[in-house]
Amino acid sequence: MLFNSLHFLLFLPVVFALYWSVAHRWRWILLLAASFYFYLSYNPWYCFLLLGTSLIDYYAARKIGGTSDKKQKKRWLLLSLVSNIGVLVAFKYSIFFLNSIFSIGNILELSNFSMLQAFIIPAGLSFYTFQSLSYTIDVYRGKYKPNDSYGMFALYVSFFPHMVAGPVVRYNSLMPQLYTQHYLPKIEWSLATRMVVWGFFKKIVIADRLGEIITPVFNNVDGYSGSTLLVCSFLFVIQLYCDFSGYSDIATGVAKYFGVNLSLNWRRPLMSKSLTDFWQRNHISMTTWFRDYLYIGLGGNRVSYKRRLLNIFLVFLISGMWHGANWTFFIWGGVHGIVYILEFLNQERNTPLKSPAIIGWLYLMAFHTLSLIAFRALTIEDLFSIYNRIFTSFNVSSMLNELRTIQDLFPLGIAALLVAFLFLKELNEENAWLNKIKVFDSFLRPAFYVAAFLTIFLIGKFNANEFIYFQF
Repeated sequence: MLFNSLHFLLFLPVVFALYWSVAHRWRWILLLAASFYFYLSYNPWYCFLLLGTSLIDYYAARKIGGTSDKKQKKRWLLLSLVSNIGVLVAFKYSIFFLNSIFSIGNILELSNFSMLQAFIIPAGLSFYTFQSLSYTIDVYRGKYKPNDSYGMFALYVSFFPHMVAGPVVRYNSLMPQLYTQHYLPKIEWSLATRMVVWGFFKKIVIADRLGEIITPVFNNVDGYSGSTLLVCSFLFVIQLYCDFSGYSDIATGVAKYFGVNLSLNWRRPLMSKSLTDFWQRNHISMTTWFRDYLYIGLGGNRVSYKRRLLNIFLVFLISGMWHGANWTFFIWGGVHGIVYILEFLNQERNTPLKSPAIIGWLYLMAFHTLSLIAFRALTIEDLFSIYNRIFTSFNVSSMLNELRTIQDLFPLGIAALLVAFLFLKELNEENAWLNKIKVFDSFLRPAFYVAAFLTIFLIGKFNANEFIYFQF
């Protein structure tokens, strides 16, 4: 079920009421049942996949923790790696790889065969397999003892607020909270509600409204000028951020209603002054996952300087492919890897090049906008067509007319105001300007969230659009 659906708005109060009315020893069972019902609502067959992968990881971790034989440990770790990565490859990449092979055959006139575009990817597959896999790797590294029951481990993997699109929470952060007895009066009601309201605002007011402008353009890139494509590419930067961080905000707020604190996943990435800074603020739980389990697994900083640079590039390349089975994601990851390495090399200089903060921000936004086109383009042909039009047919005079064929002037004006409003709020949070006003906590902040709540009902798009990252 989607957070932005009537189903969830009925589901959450029922689970909340039951959770706080039963004894502590039964709460984990209630949360586990609620989590599986939440996941089952997408597709009942998905639950068998979730149960299967988590059971293999649980069993492998128990075997790893129960032996001192290094070869045995590696075998059980390999089982966990193969099962999780194998499931990802099967559902996300098998059709892509087969179609790529057959397309080469078509070019060579060896075959005219074509496959389906893709399997239906189970919701949250990339997130819960990574979370489960991180536990097995940490047990192998000796960080934890596998002493939990399978039921508790299954709850750790499937805890419903975050399982579908993150944040990816580590064992040492989430599991102790699932064991802890929580008390209703200690719930951070104000913070939890603010996060839920702001998350819904970002999703159904900003992201979904911008989507109505962006989607028609990217579905027909040859019908628009370079200026229109560039504007919509910038709007997609905002849409993606609001859509994904909106989910994380709602998930974090909902978890707080049950006494659970999820890890920080976003720290105003659109305020970054460099790509390095951006990846320290953006999708933090996944970025740190790739650092701790892929980059370090490849050797991290313990290898030669050239190999270290290669490891950085491979991490970005693989993380690009993690986002989707399309060459456009491969390009997106590769471009980010190259620019990140260039920034790294600059920082390694005796006298690194420096620029004013505003120049750094403009550079980051320009690069992020242009590179994210590869994230949004439907095909690699569309990607090259968009870049070609931006750099060769940039016609500003036709932009407004083209946009008005998609939306009337008033909705376009609303969209522009929402983008400006988002940046003003992010700037205030970055610099804490309003926090210095005496009535900020007592009046201004509560008034803001009341207004945001009302705005959701006034101009929000209540058509239960899926969150963008559900496809990953």
